[in-house]
Amino acid sequence: MQNEEHTVSPKEYKKSLISLHIAVMLFGLSAVLGQFVTAPAVIVAGGRVICSSLLLLLLSLAGRANLRLKYRKDYGIAVFAGAILAVHWTTFFQSIQSASVAIGTITFSTFPLFLTFLEPLLFREKLKMKSVLSAAVLLVGVFITVPEFSLENQVTIGILWGMAASLSYAVLSLANRYLSRSYAARTVCLYEQGTAAVLLLPVMFLVKTEWTTPNIVGIAAIGFICTAFAHSLYVAAQRKVKAQTAGIISGMETVYGIIYAFAFLGEVPSTRELIGGVVILGVALLTSLKSE
Repeated sequence: MQNEEHTVSPKEYKKSLISLHIAVMLFGLSAVLGQFVTAPAVIVAGGRVICSSLLLLLLSLAGRANLRLKYRKDYGIAVFAGAILAVHWTTFFQSIQSASVAIGTITFSTFPLFLTFLEPLLFREKLKMKSVLSAAVLLVGVFITVPEFSLENQVTIGILWGMAASLSYAVLSLANRYLSRSYAARTVCLYEQGTAAVLLLPVMFLVKTEWTTPNIVGIAAIGFICTAFAHSLYVAAQRKVKAQTAGIISGMETVYGIIYAFAFLGEVPSTRELIGGVVILGVALLTSLKSE
């Protein structure tokens, strides 16, 4: 299968990379906003997709967008992606709440490693050595950042949740690559987030939480700005680049998250976190400066 990056002009490619970086910056902000919310992780995830899917639905109806999919199997893929999205955001916020923004975003950044091997397998593409090396270096950056831990340590629990978020996001990225070839970003996002909203809606009534003003405002901001807008931007930009490239760039969410956490939460990163962040940022920048 031909590489999508070779079918677009350099200008379009660079524009897509910029869009990816903006989307990832907003993804990183959602992690910090989640720390201001005292509700359980599954409530944050549920509120996030409910807000974002409602906004996307209103925008689609206002624009009279065609929401019908071309093939029956595409509905199945979209619903499957939505279920994975529900798992991803629940485990991501659980990781942050269990440990910290730094740990949650750092462990989440391992998903390019999964993409490196899953993407060629599913799309029948050749596994490139430089993609393997980029993913390996990114993983080294993650391991540098994570301190020693034991299975009884709360940080370990956060890391395990983060790895679950990582794997689920890798699968989601591959589904997005397939769907974004045939459908508008807003349509893809609406199906995915709508499915996630339906699946998590019962949880909003079953899990006890306090609906304070900070919780409501925080979840709404995460849903509308860091999800509906950011996710649409990300999926649209992913049309022009491979999932591996988008995945490496998304590793910068770790760096953005740590910076935001320092600025807004007063979380001071350790030396290991700073070194690992530099490694991750370096890989992401080198990948984004040139097409494969």
